[in-house]
Amino acid sequence: MDTARPEEAGVRKRPPRTLLFLEGRAVLEFAALVPALPVLRRAPRGDGQPVLVLPGLMASDLSTRALRRFLQRLGYPAYGWGLGRNLGPSQQIARGLAQCLEELRRRHNRPVSLIGWSLGGIYARELARRFPDDVRQVITLASPFRDPEATNVPAALLARRRLHPDERQFRERLGAPLAVPSTAIYSRSDGIVSWWSCREEPGPESENIEVASSHLGMGHHPVVLLTIADRLSQPENAWKPFRPPEGWSWPLSPRVANAFSAQRSG
Repeated sequence: MDTARPEEAGVRKRPPRTLLFLEGRAVLEFAALVPALPVLRRAPRGDGQPVLVLPGLMASDLSTRALRRFLQRLGYPAYGWGLGRNLGPSQQIARGLAQCLEELRRRHNRPVSLIGWSLGGIYARELARRFPDDVRQVITLASPFRDPEATNVPAALLARRRLHPDERQFRERLGAPLAVPSTAIYSRSDGIVSWWSCREEPGPESENIEVASSHLGMGHHPVVLLTIADRLSQPENAWKPFRPPEGWSWPLSPRVANAFSAQRSG
């Protein structure tokens, strides 16, 4: 069996089109929040750090409402980005995010944790790269930061993005390690983006966590919510890699993965 990564082969690999049919399970994943409530109520709680949640392409704060309400019930002041629908990267978005981060840092007088879903995760990473002193950690949900175009998103939407003057260097930077702790949550059955493009380089403060989720349901999947709660509950300046909870097995518990394992599973 060929275990070479698409990046190694120099081939941009999109998810199989057949996985798009599985994206309909996002509705079931949302419905699963109800029976999961007893477990979600017992999620670990942290120190009430501010959290900024960024939506994916063509989505708005409405898409992250369930996640933000979950975090608010755990005691976190969780905020949407307040920039309307995410129509893709622009100078206006970059300025708006920088202003939002500055405001939250000043309001709470402490670094802000960033959570980004899909394209929102790429924004979160680049915001942390620009302002590392203002960011506590970054959590990405199905965010293809290694290759944003390894996706089944229609070409017409991808064409909205203006190419960077130094496009090659820009793409290399997107996947480069951050100066703050970072967690990449991804799913091999994602029908929208390539799961290979959603994973971190190995490092002392970076990690990859695999879940069994759709792309469209990642932000409200109960297992993902519990994983996010675990990551946010860590004391400041005492980040440690994720450890799956004892007594739970896949797919009710995430898998911890190396950045690029040679053996593909599942």
